[in-house]
Amino acid sequence: MFDIKRKTIEWAGRPLTLETGRIARQADGAVLATYGETVVLATVVYGRAPKPGLDFFPLTVNYQEKTFAAGKIPGGYFKREGRPTEKETLVSRLIDRPIRPLFVKGFKNETQVVVTVLQHDLENDPDVVGMVAASAALTISGVPFMGPIGAARVGVIDGELVLNPTIDQMPTSDLDLVVAGTQDALMMVESEAKELSEDLMLKALMFAHAGMQPVIDAIVDLAEHAAKEPFDFQAEDHSDVVASIKSLVGEEIKTAYTHPGKYDRRSGVDAAKKTAAAALVKTDENPDGVDASKFSAAFKECEAEVLRRDIIENSHRVDGRALDKVRAIVSEVGVLPRTHGSALFTRGETQALVVATLGTGEDEQYIDSLTGTYKESFLLHYNFPLFGG
Repeated sequence: MFDIKRKTIEWAGRPLTLETGRIARQADGAVLATYGETVVLATVVYGRAPKPGLDFFPLTVNYQEKTFAAGKIPGGYFKREGRPTEKETLVSRLIDRPIRPLFVKGFKNETQVVVTVLQHDLENDPDVVGMVAASAALTISGVPFMGPIGAARVGVIDGELVLNPTIDQMPTSDLDLVVAGTQDALMMVESEAKELSEDLMLKALMFAHAGMQPVIDAIVDLAEHAAKEPFDFQAEDHSDVVASIKSLVGEEIKTAYTHPGKYDRRSGVDAAKKTAAAALVKTDENPDGVDASKFSAAFKECEAEVLRRDIIENSHRVDGRALDKVRAIVSEVGVLPRTHGSALFTRGETQALVVATLGTGEDEQYIDSLTGTYKESFLLHYNFPLFGG
């Protein structure tokens, strides 16, 4: 009934097993990753055609921790998992960042990657295991993904680099570094360090990259036996439309991006787009023109090409700055006199209003996690209001 394929390797002193063909068989790709006794299921499902009108890649990555994975029942009055926790949101982003650039350019079919922690041994953090499982599931799914990637955590304990330290070892580590990459490049770095030297940080990056290579090899080996036929995808060629837009309004786009103000830049680009659309988009008066969706995608490509070319040839960044210049920075404190602390930070047209409130031990928040319940005394609330642009 089951056509199970497995690959097991020894990784940092513990067995890593990648398995497919037993669970979630209707998904385009599904891999059960077991590291030590931490078990993570990653599934991939993708549409066979893009939704009309989309001008972006609709990739969704959901990492979720089930409390049964650690033999726990959620705390509080409501005994069922609800909205994503802070860690689940952060790990979802951790997985998203290295895989998103590796999809073939122009692929806009809806794609969902769901990573579920099914068992936690309280020794091996499931975040890195989830990244590995997601990479393996994508690689065997047939989706146009130019992977695989590997991932690894590196700690510094007693001055020595340690690959995939256990949860019990991490409190004594001077470094918590998570790295993802391909066979020949780093794709993502996330770290927390205790004032380590640049030389040691560089060594840690190289150590992590070398440490993830056996995982990449294992995923490739699994794919050779279990991968589905590649999805027949050919990116739409916009080069002729891009060339036409560039000849019509390339200089206008370049000029628009020299304006220091965001509103002026946006207005200039919109005017250039309107001019090009009037000449190129298919209408009753222009039946030989291109579709509006194709024009929109080509205009984005033209914008990127004009910007890159201006940076390379003239050393001009957006708003006309030289490559070695930063935007104007202003930092103020005490902007709200009755709060415990407040600051307004401005860089160019980007602003952050930060307010601090001091409390007592009674204000600490109990946090449910797979490793146990703990108190959090520092709470960071981040909000991005709609008027922010």
